This record gives sequence, structure tokens and C-alpha cells, in this order.
Amino acid sequence: MKILHTSDWHLGRSLYGRKRYEEFSAFLDWLVQTIEDERIDALLVAGDVFDTSTPGNRAQELYYRFLCRVAESCCRHVVVTAGNHDSPSFLNAPKELLRALNVYVVGSISDALEDEVIPMLDVGLQNAEAIVCAVPYLRDKDVRTVEPGETIDDKNRKLVEGIRAHYAEVVNLAELKRKEIIQQSTIKNQQFQIPIIAMGHLFTAGGATVEGDGVQELYVGSLAHVGREVFPSSVDYVALGHLHVPQAVGGAEHIRYSGSPIPMGYGEATQEKSVVIVEFHPQKEPPITTNRHESERIGATSCELLVQTKKVPCFQRLVRIAGPLDDILAKLKELKAEGSSAWLEIEYTGSDIVGNLREIVDDALAGSAMEVRRIKNRRVMERLISCVENDETLDDLDAGEVFSRCLDAHDVPDEDREELTSVYQEIVRDVTEADRNAE
Repeated sequence: MKILHTSDWHLGRSLYGRKRYEEFSAFLDWLVQTIEDERIDALLVAGDVFDTSTPGNRAQELYYRFLCRVAESCCRHVVVTAGNHDSPSFLNAPKELLRALNVYVVGSISDALEDEVIPMLDVGLQNAEAIVCAVPYLRDKDVRTVEPGETIDDKNRKLVEGIRAHYAEVVNLAELKRKEIIQQSTIKNQQFQIPIIAMGHLFTAGGATVEGDGVQELYVGSLAHVGREVFPSSVDYVALGHLHVPQAVGGAEHIRYSGSPIPMGYGEATQEKSVVIVEFHPQKEPPITTNRHESERIGATSCELLVQTKKVPCFQRLVRIAGPLDDILAKLKELKAEGSSAWLEIEYTGSDIVGNLREIVDDALAGSAMEVRRIKNRRVMERLISCVENDETLDDLDAGEVFSRCLDAHDVPDEDREELTSVYQEIVRDVTEADRNAE
């Protein structure tokens, strides 16, 4: 069996006001073609399909058109789980209709954990080729009960324990389902041919991020980052979303983030984007191993696991230029000579004050297809900040800065700030995570 793992599409996202639908459309066209070229049997999308909980009509059109095209391809199974950016109720709303296309959507956990266990049946609908534990983004309220007097450490510990317990329950149901399928099948040694695949949208300990990628802390407190041990050893492959940098978790090649398929910000501009293709080749007999780590990695099957990444083409080049004026102009001249159509972020860091930087840059770009999406004049900014601090308005500050100023105004001692800030962040998170589409 051959699966393709992707995540973090963020359909509908813009870059400093510039809509990116052409990029998203080009990626989805490429993905459909890749599915055909690679003869993919199953597609796994591990969260953050959309960038907001209320995606616009063009983002929705791209999503549903893509699913229809995949349904007409060689791909026989599609599993979509929600991320922290997605509205669970919005994703779930058409799930019964999408089932007709062999698209399974899990927007949130429910009282019936069986809903997260999806057997992938073969063409004859007789035997399972794999079982997917489709775990969506687990919100704080899904895995933790608030108790009076608990510390930040208590909160973090309960979060990690709740996530671990949820995966243990779902994977246990998958193992029972596999056993049931085996009992109903006449295929010899089938228990060694049905891999269990888990999905998730979370932040693992040691996970790599880049500046400007927009990745949010999912839970208050860095200790809530989970380790690879939260995934039961019987899982053969873990398809993760949330982090935009493609990577294996803790050196385990079978626990991977696919990363975002297009750069979400200039921090990702030089990053090679990819999807993950995983092949399971069943063996006739279970392997004999004396290495505990190897045994845990293989899990309950003896399927040979082949994991490879496939590079996603760059559909829109992003270029960040920083330095003194001469360096900026030299780089712009070089890009113009190449016929570049890049979107630019320019930061002037020279010692002289250049008040007409935007006009200079526009003149340098005249006649080219390049666009300036953001320009930062550090010298002017420093000068203005030193002059207008007393004239600040709420529009100049984010919510965290306002709260910090409030603590300063009330002379809150340092020893109380960590807990107060943590509680405040928790309130903000609860507000922002509220599902606006739920009734």
C-alpha cells in the first residue's frame, strides 16, 4: 500500500494583504498529478486545511474541487483531520456527503472514539489494507479537566497525559478492529499485513520551527510539547501536522511532519517544501529481532516501511533582502536582470536615515514583475518609536503587549507575572479557539 502524507495547506492565507489563490491552486493541481504519477492508494491530510475557521468561497471551492478530482483518480481513500486553524463543525458539516467519495473527515473528537478508527478496505471491500487512527487537533478542553489550585506544571502534566491517554484508547480500538478483521479473513498471516497509521496535529518536543512561519503554541507552557512516547509502539507510521518544517520526530523516521507545501512567510522562503510518500510492503513472516527499539518501531506488523519525501515545486518565489541601501539596490538589479517575479520583503538596516526608501525601491523595480509585499526602514522606525511612544493607540499594540502594560501600570511583582500571564494566555486561547460555526 502507498500513502501520501501532507498537511498545513492554510487555504485562504494571504501575505501582507496579497491573496495567494494561484499558489494554492497550482499546488493542488500538482498534488493531483503526483497522486496519479506515484499511484497513491491513500491520501492523509493532517490538519490546517484552511487558514481560518471561516474560509472564503474561493478557498472552499479549491478544497472541494480537489476532493472531487482525487475521487476520480487512482487514490481510493482520503482522510482529512482538523488542525488548530480549522473549524471542527465546518469541516464536519459535509462529511456524510464526502463519504460517497471515500473521503473521511474527522473535525473533532466525539463520545464515540470509533469514529476516529478508519479501516481502509481493498477494492473488493473484503479485507483491510491499513487502519487509520484519525486523531484531530486535541483542544485543551478535550484532554484536560481544570481543577482549582493547580499549578502550571500540573496543567502541562495533565495535558500530556490526556494526549497520551487519547492515543492509547484510539490505537487500542484499532488493534481490536484489526483482530476482528483477521478473524473474519482467510488470508494467512494477515495480522502481519495490516499496518496501523496514526494522525495528529500537535507540537512535539524538540520540533523545529522558523521565524515568521505563523506556527502557534497550541497549549500554554512549553512543557506541553509532547514526546514521541505518547504514540503507542504498535503504530507503524505517524502522520503529523502543525509544524511547517518537514522533519522526523526524535530521529524516528516513522513519526514525521510533512510540513507546509508552500512557504507561509518569509522565514520559510528558502526552505525546500515536500510531501511524504510511505509504502508498506507486507512480508510473509514476522521479523525476528532482539533490539527493543527496532521492535517498537516496527510495531505490530512486519510490513517493510519505505519513507521518502517528494519535493514540492516553488509556485511563487519569496525573497527577503536586508542590508544598507547599496546592497538592497544591487540585489534588486540582480533579480531584475534574471526576469524575476518574486514577492519581496525589504529591510533597510543602514546607518543613514532614508526617508524616501519606498520611492527609491519602486524606481528600481520599474518595468519588472516583482512586487514589494513589505518594506521595513529600521532607522526611521527607531526614530519614530523614540518620539511617539506617548502617542500610542491600541492599534499599535497586540493583546499581549496591552496585558503586559497593564501589569506594569499596577506594579505587579515579577513573582506573580508568570502565573497571571499564563492564565491570561489561556483565556485568549479559549476565545480564539471557540468554534464560530458550531450551534
